Amino acid sequence: MSLERLRILAAELSVQEAKASDRILPSAHIFQRTEITVFEAVVYNPVICLILQGRKEMSVGHQFIALDEGDMLLVSHDLPVASKITQASARRPYQALIFTLDLSILRGLYEQVGEAVSTKDYATSLSASKADPAWTEPMMRYLELMNAPMDAQVLGPMILKEIHYRLLLSPIGGMLRNLLSVDSHASRVAKSIQWIRSRFREPLVVGELAQVAGMSQSSFHEHFKSVTGTTPLQYQKDLRMIEARTLLERGVPSVSFAGFEVGYESPAQFSRDYSRKFGCSPKHHLARAS
Repeated sequence: MSLERLRILAAELSVQEAKASDRILPSAHIFQRTEITVFEAVVYNPVICLILQGRKEMSVGHQFIALDEGDMLLVSHDLPVASKITQASARRPYQALIFTLDLSILRGLYEQVGEAVSTKDYATSLSASKADPAWTEPMMRYLELMNAPMDAQVLGPMILKEIHYRLLLSPIGGMLRNLLSVDSHASRVAKSIQWIRSRFREPLVVGELAQVAGMSQSSFHEHFKSVTGTTPLQYQKDLRMIEARTLLERGVPSVSFAGFEVGYESPAQFSRDYSRKFGCSPKHHLARAS
């Protein structure tokens, strides 16, 4: 695997992304930072991420992952993740290549190979390992299409399918295979996640979520935590906190306003939960917007 070649292509793609309104390679994105950061909370959609340069730490619930150059991360479900960049500089920025996962491509592939691949009983929705050349070589070929629009239009979808195929069958693709398996616990939890995300401002009733997932409450709670690393209530709280921070940094009228907007009835409880999540009061982030 040539990380140096991928870094060169990533730098070209970053320039192209900054200039072009119509992206030739819509599934690929370059993320760069020139400074280390404190822990930040963000919701990850299903993605694969290759660390090209620098280091990063991530956590979901009690699961912690440290990522170094050449590591590949796979996120199979929508997850509220806390992360921080631990190695970056202006001379040598943190740089990651991110591919959005297309579940329709994965479902089509699983219909072809599902019975031929084994799924481990234990798999996590946040998985990482050293990248295999079999995964990165098609990524390189995909990036090389960025200056050839017709090639990108014709060959791009085929290479994307290959990338999905390689990751689906990879050692870190276990939760993807669980997710795509008909009526699996992972797919049922995915339904409940979408339910929470669309209604995160509303009071959460675990019994209703269990019905959405088609499980008993005890079974649902167990499998939700095994997939996401956290409980349904904490998952909802994390979504609320992430949205509240966005509102505060945009400069909403008050801390209370932000709390009410994300579903809190008590400003005091909102401030306590926010401070526990981010290590500072919501007033601190509101002040930065002014």
